[in-house]
Amino acid sequence: MYIPPAFREDDAAALHAEMRAIRLAQLVTATAEGLIATPLPLIVDSTEGPYGTLYGHVARANSQWKTAPVGEALALFMGANAYITPSWYATKRETGMVVPTWNYVAVHAYGTVEFFEDADRLLDVVTRLTNLHEAPRAQPWAVTDAPDSFIKSQLRGIVGLRIPITRLEGKRKMSQNRNAADRAGVVEGLAASERPSDRDVAPLVPKG
Repeated sequence: MYIPPAFREDDAAALHAEMRAIRLAQLVTATAEGLIATPLPLIVDSTEGPYGTLYGHVARANSQWKTAPVGEALALFMGANAYITPSWYATKRETGMVVPTWNYVAVHAYGTVEFFEDADRLLDVVTRLTNLHEAPRAQPWAVTDAPDSFIKSQLRGIVGLRIPITRLEGKRKMSQNRNAADRAGVVEGLAASERPSDRDVAPLVPKG
């Protein structure tokens, strides 16, 4: 990923927090037959390895786990993002020398993917994923709420995956390259947008 210095994020803890907030990733593997990508909810275990380890699962019918990867896998986490119109910049009124751009947060995690079918490991991954995403609910659903025999049958339909992360790339492109007046215009414009996703980006733009 191309990352100008102004947009680079190298702090592993911050990147892990962003990955947890994004939750859904695109798992990409290169194979002799071409690229394969699958959207997956992944969890990052910060205690495993220098950059953490990703866990998740794919459907057993998904050919990605059966097709030998060439080199490392790539998990793409795309965070908050929004179109930025040059009309929001003070510089537009001053010189007109502005162009559109896009603000976004992205994290790329690289590592060798391991697929596994062990039932106990699968249950652990499914339980951890469920607990993570059910935690905010007033009455969280738990894997143990379903009959044991049903859960066992569901586990037979998936294959687990583990990716010890060897490299993390983080990019937070939030108008850091614009002056304070331009950034203030971006914040005002995003905050007034009818798109909820635009309003989510507004507080991420640095002020001052």
